[in-house]
Amino acid sequence: MTLALRTTVAVAGSLLAAGAALVARAGLTLDIGVGRRIRPLGPIALDIAAPPELVFDVIAAPYLGRTPRALRRKLEVIERGADLVLAAHFTPVAPGLTVTTVETVRFEHPRHVTFRLVKGPVPHVLERYELRASGSGTAFEYRGELGTDLWALGAWWAAVVAPSWERTVASSLDGIRTEAERRAHHRS
Repeated sequence: MTLALRTTVAVAGSLLAAGAALVARAGLTLDIGVGRRIRPLGPIALDIAAPPELVFDVIAAPYLGRTPRALRRKLEVIERGADLVLAAHFTPVAPGLTVTTVETVRFEHPRHVTFRLVKGPVPHVLERYELRASGSGTAFEYRGELGTDLWALGAWWAAVVAPSWERTVASSLDGIRTEAERRAHHRS
């Protein structure tokens, strides 16, 4: 291999690695709309021993009110409205690698919360929390969809991103359930 060819391969590899890092960190969102594939996220179903109104308030509080100090490393509300916010979410996925997503979050009191990706490691994510009264408190369901472009390459990237995305959501939902049940217990 000649020096020129080795240099070209090294530069191309470096650019590819830098591009992958930018996409993973959401510094670069590839949204070209060509070869778009959509895959489901979830469902995740939970029974929460708290009324739907209380669960909704636990979800909405850091977005619509003041973000607690404990969440500031994970959440930054960029713009706040009465029932819609633009928020950045910070998710550590590996040592030294934090993915930033920017999403709109719409609150339809007291039954639905909808998240729509504006900027992130994939061009399309739409998620919905649905809260229904049940005998034990709240029947909670999470569903979503994740879309990537470029056919098989996008499908591969979705297979990389989706499991991490769902683990992050599941972890967040565990925290919501714990806090809602703690508040419900203190009310009774």
